[in-house]
Amino acid sequence: MASGQHHDRATLGWSLPIGLAAGSLLGPTAGVIAFTAFLFGGLWLSPDLDTQSNALHRWGPLGGIWWPYRRLIPHRSIWSHGPLVGTAVRLLVLLGWTVLISSLVPAINPNKVLTALPWALQNHPQETAALLLGLEASVWLHLLQDGDPWPAEWTRHQRRRRRR
Repeated sequence: MASGQHHDRATLGWSLPIGLAAGSLLGPTAGVIAFTAFLFGGLWLSPDLDTQSNALHRWGPLGGIWWPYRRLIPHRSIWSHGPLVGTAVRLLVLLGWTVLISSLVPAINPNKVLTALPWALQNHPQETAALLLGLEASVWLHLLQDGDPWPAEWTRHQRRRRRR
């Protein structure tokens, strides 16, 4: 399992190649978005937000928004380290807080927050794909560095099936 500093160095090292690859496939704007999403995903939305990690500390005083995630999600479970699932859970936590805050601010309509992703997918599909791919690619890098790209509970389940 890699240390937090190792994860950070790898994220910084792979962000440019990921951005360049996305840019060559989806265009320069999408490349910049993938580069930024990869950095944000690796440095701020790490699967290790359920521990006292570098990513959690980067949130500073806003780190408290991850308290429910840290209490409800077991470390290296499908919900934190699961491909696609872990990213979706962390994005849902952010969405939940955004909707809550927007419902408390009269000038912001929470429905607009909830319809932002479908709107972006429809009106800016390449850029939205670059955003989501950059976030998910940072998670895969994290999982590969940990030495096992599958969450611990998946590995245990596979071992049990093999014994039968």
